[in-house]
Amino acid sequence: MADIDAVAAELYGLRPEEFTAARDAHAAAARKAGRRAEAKGIAALRKPTLAVWAANRLARADADQAGRLLELGEGLREAHRTLSGEELRKLSHQQHVVIAAMAGEARRLAGEAGQDLSAAVQREVEQILRSVLADPEAARDWVRGVLAKAPPPAVGFSDVAPEPGAAPRPPMAGAERERKAERERERVPEPDTGEVERRRREAERTRREAELAEEALARAETERTQARTGLGALDEEIGLLEARLERVREEREHLAAAAEAAERRHRDAVREAKAARAAARTAAGR
Repeated sequence: MADIDAVAAELYGLRPEEFTAARDAHAAAARKAGRRAEAKGIAALRKPTLAVWAANRLARADADQAGRLLELGEGLREAHRTLSGEELRKLSHQQHVVIAAMAGEARRLAGEAGQDLSAAVQREVEQILRSVLADPEAARDWVRGVLAKAPPPAVGFSDVAPEPGAAPRPPMAGAERERKAERERERVPEPDTGEVERRRREAERTRREAELAEEALARAETERTQARTGLGALDEEIGLLEARLERVREEREHLAAAAEAAERRHRDAVREAKAARAAARTAAGR
């Protein structure tokens, strides 16, 4: 297994178009050496899509950043488990900001490796990163840069069960905290199980709606950033073309002036030639 892991670490660092030939070569070498189980395991390694490759490259390029993303996932899972509304909102916003930035970095890294990522592929990278947050098994592969395929799209953390009896904990102002402390001092009875369950379901529904809205906002912000970046590139290109056009115009004016001067010299030369021929005929007739 160690040899397969080493081969996988090498293969998933290659560009997608290089993957198959290298994988087959490793599998053939293992078979030739009589390591059939290893050869079978290597041959089963799956060629990554461009988005998966870009996500792996991102994890390989900055292990600390990848680790921080996984820590964010742990925080989100804990917030979902305890239905902590304030913490959930804070971490969800942080999630969208971080993932959008990391997807942009993945696009830059891919460009350095000679692979241009389209806006659609960049969105796939974002989805992969969101899925990694919610899928610890996929996270383990991704953080090592050996993710073989995109994890199933994740919508929230539906696999994380709330703690028994947990209810949403919205942020409390000072007066609210004081009232809560007073109720606790008076030992107000807990609501019945049915009420707790109703509140839990309502909180879950509200949380899901908030997550979907946050994801839509993050996608819109990413698309806006990409559009602005594209517009900036076009403006820069227009500026270069306008500068080039100005240089061409100046060169044309220079050439036009040179052509006019050459035309004048030609006319002068024609006149001088005519005068010389006339003088020669006059001299010959004497």
